[in-house]
Amino acid sequence: MNSVIRFGCLLFFGIVMQTSLSAQTKIGYINSQVIMEQLPEAQDAQKQLDGLTSEWQNELAKMQSDIQIKFEEYDKRKLIMSDKRRAEVERELQDLDKKLVDYRQQKFGTNGELFTKQNELMKPIQEKIFKAVKDVADSEGYDYVVDRNSSTLLLYANNKHDLTQKVLEKLQQK
Repeated sequence: MNSVIRFGCLLFFGIVMQTSLSAQTKIGYINSQVIMEQLPEAQDAQKQLDGLTSEWQNELAKMQSDIQIKFEEYDKRKLIMSDKRRAEVERELQDLDKKLVDYRQQKFGTNGELFTKQNELMKPIQEKIFKAVKDVADSEGYDYVVDRNSSTLLLYANNKHDLTQKVLEKLQQK
């Protein structure tokens, strides 16, 4: 993954260098983290996500606690249980453990509810930010705008090209 990002960065900066040889290229940057921290709808969305995460983590903790209690009870009594009863309790413990794993995957997995909800809440905000970036870049004549906060390699950025505040102002106009 890092090699893909490096290749992309090299390709991007190669294109920028090629372009700048033939004409003046204007590059600006934003800090998306600052924008997300100051944008009220992004803060609201993050609070909703934090609330869901907390609720689900509490449920997971309760499930783990219940499993632990049942296991401790089983461990104390397994020597006096019949083979049939021991097998039943072990199966119950395995089922509870599977439910815990399934719940964790359902809520926090790659395509889990958290991912879906995050996409649902954040996508409109990101689209709004991208539109504001495009508007600022077009009106100010920038050829490229990069995000200083992303994984893109940005070794130096002169603050005079920081468009973060202008993008925030554009977002707040609406």
